[in-house]
Amino acid sequence: MLNFALCDDNYSAIDKLSKMLNSILISNNLKGQITFTSSSPDKLLNFVKHNPVHVLLLDIDLKSTKSGIELAEQIRAIDKSVYIIFITGHFEFSLIAYKCKTFDFLAKPLTKERFEETILRLYSDVFGDTSRYIRLDNNKTVIKEDSIRFIKKDGMKVIFHTDTRDYETYSSFNKISDMLPYNFVRCHKSYIVNVGKISDIDIPKNTIHFSNNDSCYIGPKYKEILMEVLENEYDTDDMVSFDIAK
Repeated sequence: MLNFALCDDNYSAIDKLSKMLNSILISNNLKGQITFTSSSPDKLLNFVKHNPVHVLLLDIDLKSTKSGIELAEQIRAIDKSVYIIFITGHFEFSLIAYKCKTFDFLAKPLTKERFEETILRLYSDVFGDTSRYIRLDNNKTVIKEDSIRFIKKDGMKVIFHTDTRDYETYSSFNKISDMLPYNFVRCHKSYIVNVGKISDIDIPKNTIHFSNNDSCYIGPKYKEILMEVLENEYDTDDMVSFDIAK
């Protein structure tokens, strides 16, 4: 469980950031909580002195006699292990901010996708998470590999169908296929499937089904390869659980 503390001179910004962070934690099943928020640098400093805080989200211009960078330096003197993330419109201070051993520097207006990327990377750094992620749109969007059900090529677009939502990007289908692990199998000229997400396979209809009622198709050219992967990767009992209709 990670404890987060937020400091920004704008109460509306604190509220928006808190909601965004909570949404990211819940949607990614991450253990974390916001234990303190304030517009006062001194109040935050006092809280850190007496309470465990693992991650600080700080603005730089706090409309106070103390800047976010000065606050970070004082907190760093108290706790050398705390993670510091600056979220600010003053990007010109980025180089100075990194002297505080900053984990990341996020520019306002902050998007949820960019924030989520940082939080996922943070948890990976803290807990040594071995989960793999796919980065889309020049690293603006991050998708956890094991959340992907299947990937579809739709014209120039590539659509990632995940447990929670769909993501669209413009990329080479073959390039994406090459960077995926063994459990992702080309099952059709326009589909790549995560075999671990398959609910059942209708062989006569060449259709793969998933637990959320999504489905994709099996191309004749790829059927034999798909079945070989399933037979080699799973034993007989596991194959039965796929409910393969013949």
